[in-house]
Parts: sequence; structure tokens; C-alpha cells
Amino acid sequence: MIKTEICDLLGIKYPIIQGGMAWVSDANLAAGVSEAGGLGIIAAGNAPAEWVEKEIIKAKQLTDKVFGVNIMLLSPYVDDVVDVVVKHRVGVITTGAGSPGKYMDKFKSIGAKVIPVVASVALAKRMEVTGADAVIAEGTESGGHIGELTTMALVPQVVDAVDIPVIAAGGIADGRGFVAALALGAKGVQMGTRFVASKECTIAESYKEAIVKAKDRDTVVTGRATGHPVRILKNKLAREFLKLENSGATKEELEKFGEGRLRLAAREGDVKNGSVMAGQIAGLINDIKPVKDIIEDIVKEAETIIKNLSQLVGV
Repeated sequence: MIKTEICDLLGIKYPIIQGGMAWVSDANLAAGVSEAGGLGIIAAGNAPAEWVEKEIIKAKQLTDKVFGVNIMLLSPYVDDVVDVVVKHRVGVITTGAGSPGKYMDKFKSIGAKVIPVVASVALAKRMEVTGADAVIAEGTESGGHIGELTTMALVPQVVDAVDIPVIAAGGIADGRGFVAALALGAKGVQMGTRFVASKECTIAESYKEAIVKAKDRDTVVTGRATGHPVRILKNKLAREFLKLENSGATKEELEKFGEGRLRLAAREGDVKNGSVMAGQIAGLINDIKPVKDIIEDIVKEAETIIKNLSQLVGV
């Protein structure tokens, strides 16, 4: 069995983390992943603290395994969300869109493991100094908000720059990607898009089907002009957004145009006019199956690859 220090750090069977995706990562998905041996994550996104608390309580009813909460630090409700997470003594906290330094003492007071998502070496170093237990190095292949460096380039540079464990994210959906991440020096992987196409994910079936139907070049990056680029599947919204962006629209106009579009796709099922966030790996995903099968298939494939590589080098 593949076991790394991430397993011991987080108290999980496999070093596989489910990404925190707004409007997607709820208690059902998080509990399913944790039950299957990975680390499930509830995404707070821009949701109010009341919603986050309800999902935490529900997750605890669905599983006795450890799970985490992803906190978006730019959320208008971030202070209240932090208080809820501390109140319920959530074991793992991942963060995005900023530094969790302001809240680190609160997190540490309940013994939580804090793992920020980073897209650069500089940010990874800063998070280590801040007291992070590990970092998630997320490449531009990811769905949703992205950085510029690819996973292949980013992960080994972050591994070399910090002394805390690094988890690789972006463009990983099978055993091959898992083994590649380990070869780059990562101690685990985070996957988002692969877990969207799962039975436990409660979003609209049309969203999942859009991922299954996607080909290798079916994602596009929108919003670069706003300073917050987002990778989504090509659709009517993407075409209209890029047209507006290329016409010189202001940041405010672009943000207003994109407001509510993720919910429209994920919860209402409008995959033409909504924002279908997905990574470039969507072209490799051909089915919708239980998270237990997803994780076990990935681990089994990875173990086979490692065994074959060992034979190849005569180990």
C-alpha cells in the first residue's frame, strides 16, 4: 500500500485529498472521500457560516473519519467561518486566496492541521514561515481559480524550497498522475475534477456529464483581465465572457457578468450559461462512479506502475 507522511500527518489511509470546490464540495462528497480512505473537504467558498456549520454537522453524522474544510480567505464571512471551524474542532483546514496567518493561533489551539494552497515558490515559503503543516502546490492545469506555473514545473520547485510536505494538485486523475506527483517529490495529491464526476457529488448531473464528454482542449481560461483567472469548460458563457473581456470591459463589468454563474451550472444544471469549472484532465475522465472505486482504482494502478518501474530498474 502506498503510504507517505501525509497519511500519518492527517490520519488517513491514502495520501489523496479531495479539492475544496465552491458549490460542489459539500458534506456528502467530503464524507464519501473520507470513508473511502482519502481526505474529504467541505468548501466554504463565499457561503455564510451557518451553511458551513450545517455541512460540518452533517459530515460528522455521515463519517467518523477525519475530514477538512477549505476556507476562502477573501470571503466576506471568513471570520465567522473560522469561528465555526474552531467551534467544531475540524481536524484539517485548507486555505486559498491569501494567508491564514491571522487565524493560525486559533487553528492551532484545536490541533488542526493547516494546509494552504499555493501557486508559487514564494508563497509556499511564506506559508511555511506562517506555520503551515504542509502546502498544496496547485498547477495551472487545475479547474477554477489558477496560477501560471504548470504542475510539472511548480511541484519540484516547491519541494526543493520548503521543509514541510508538499501535496501536488492540477492535472491528476489516475494512477499515472499519482505516481508522477510522487516522483516529483510530492507526498500526496489533491484532485478536484475527478471527484466531481462521482456518485457522491450532489451537483447537477448535466455538470458531471459535461466533464465526461470533455476532450483534451475543451477548457479555456477566462478572467485574466480581472487578475483572478478561472479555468472552465468551453460553452456559451465562456465565449461571451471572452468577447466581453477582449472588448476592454472593466473589472467591475466582468465580475458582474460572471456573478452567480458557478451556482447556475453546479446547482441549477445550466451548463451553457453557467460556469462549468473543470481542469484540463477532464479529457481523461470517462465515467461517473463511486469515490471508493475512484480511489481504489487510482491506488491499484499506481502500485502496478511502481512495481513495473522497480522491475525495470532491477530493484
